[in-house]
Amino acid sequence: MISRIQSIKDVRTLAVAIVETIPEPFVVLDDKLSVILASRSFYRTFKVDPDDTLNRPLYELGNRQWDIPVLRDLLERVVGETTPMENFEVEHDFPNVGPKTMLLSARSVPFDGKRNPTVLLAFVDVTDRRLAERQKDDLLAQTEELLRQKNVLLQELQHRVANSLQIIASILMLKARAVSSEETRHHLEDARLRVMSVAAVQQHLNSSAAVDKVEMGSYLSKLCESLAASMIGERQAIAVRVMADDAEVDSGAAVNIGLIVTELLINAIKHAFPTPRADAQVLVTYEVDAADWQLTVSDNGIGKPEAAMSPGLGTTIVKALVEQLDARLETSAGPKGTTVAIARTTFVSRYPFSATA
Repeated sequence: MISRIQSIKDVRTLAVAIVETIPEPFVVLDDKLSVILASRSFYRTFKVDPDDTLNRPLYELGNRQWDIPVLRDLLERVVGETTPMENFEVEHDFPNVGPKTMLLSARSVPFDGKRNPTVLLAFVDVTDRRLAERQKDDLLAQTEELLRQKNVLLQELQHRVANSLQIIASILMLKARAVSSEETRHHLEDARLRVMSVAAVQQHLNSSAAVDKVEMGSYLSKLCESLAASMIGERQAIAVRVMADDAEVDSGAAVNIGLIVTELLINAIKHAFPTPRADAQVLVTYEVDAADWQLTVSDNGIGKPEAAMSPGLGTTIVKALVEQLDARLETSAGPKGTTVAIARTTFVSRYPFSATA
């Protein structure tokens, strides 16, 4: 191919043919940055005529849309230098075309050691790309704002629910003090404790950055502390301990686990220590192994099996909650106390502990 080029005329013919076939807008400038050749796509894209383009400085074309000080400085640096200009972005509302975003790349090409080089200038239309990027950014911003509003609404709802639960618990306490029936008083007190266990979840959600997650160690510790303060009097000193792995669970599961702990702790405090003991204690543990977990409530009381899961509403509640959690329940009782374990799948405890440990 090269051997067939016999003259400067042949070289120019070849150069013109190459430029005209380039699909993107493309111009050839002299060392004064005047247009000496332009591709058909340049004329077509910017809707200009060759008579209004050739032999005119780039900065005078059209309505002087290319008369950009930074662009002028970059192109003048390109002339005679080996360092090209790449992807200089220009946004402009072009006559008869409309708003366009173009990426400009330029390179200086010397011929036969001449001091006056030629500058090749290519244009890439990224209007649609930039529009898509802006739309994506706008959509992302709108999504983030909707998520923010959702979180605000959820936190407000949780705050109101927590306040409502506290009011209900207070009403139940007042009713329990007002009734004369001892059995009714116990039922009202148990109902108050169940409400408190749900309220504890809401308090954790309000104080947490995540609106749907509960940190189990802190949650169980505060729940048990609150239940113990409500149920254990000065006459009977029962220590309630909590051992929990660092783990977060969704708020729905946390409510179920909290209700289970409430029922089992109520049973242990009521039935495991019929007479005062100096070493009386209840141990609540929560262990996690990947997707599996185990909740255990054990005491060092009298060890009667019926004490762990006494018949009635509490037993029904616990069994229903265990089923919702897709877990299994095991109860063991002996001379050293009673243990109730609720485990997800085939969890194996790492600790051979008991309430006396």
